[in-house]
Amino acid sequence: MAELTLIIPELEAWGGFYSIVGSAAGALIGLQFVVLTLIAERPTHDAEQGTAAFGSPTVFHFGAALFLSAALHAPFATITGAAILWGLLGLTGVAYSILVLRRMRRQSAYDPIFEDWLFHIILPFLAYIALAVSPFAVASHARTALFTVGGSALLLLFIGIHNAWDNVSYLVLVHAPKSTSTKHPNDGS
Repeated sequence: MAELTLIIPELEAWGGFYSIVGSAAGALIGLQFVVLTLIAERPTHDAEQGTAAFGSPTVFHFGAALFLSAALHAPFATITGAAILWGLLGLTGVAYSILVLRRMRRQSAYDPIFEDWLFHIILPFLAYIALAVSPFAVASHARTALFTVGGSALLLLFIGIHNAWDNVSYLVLVHAPKSTSTKHPNDGS
């Protein structure tokens, strides 16, 4: 147990990293709400399915990065508490990735391409698996475990950025022109 206590100074060295990742994730969560509010006036018949499959996971990944950043700033006496938290987050993320897979298959709003499967299923699943298994390496390979957690947090942040951009660009550049072109010229719009 004394060896685990010595890991805390190494974890403290990650403070700046997690401040940046957590701040970015928190700000981007807020931005997602702003975007959703702005596009809410143009709902589609299958918007709920599309949002569940493509929008909600983006906020979940940003939230996971924010949670990791907050948890790893908490004043734990040993790294064990933090490892338990990030391991539980990893397990939750794996389960959520499976749910997203089911939602993507069921939705009819959009026909996913490989990039969508990569950024909505494969990469998040890998990040959450890494979080789920890395607590088992803390006792013997603490530095590697901490880099795994940091890499997972950064990957989730970048996945969220990619997916947020992809969602907004689809809604603005692809969906909006289709919905405006279907209006009748004499409908008063």
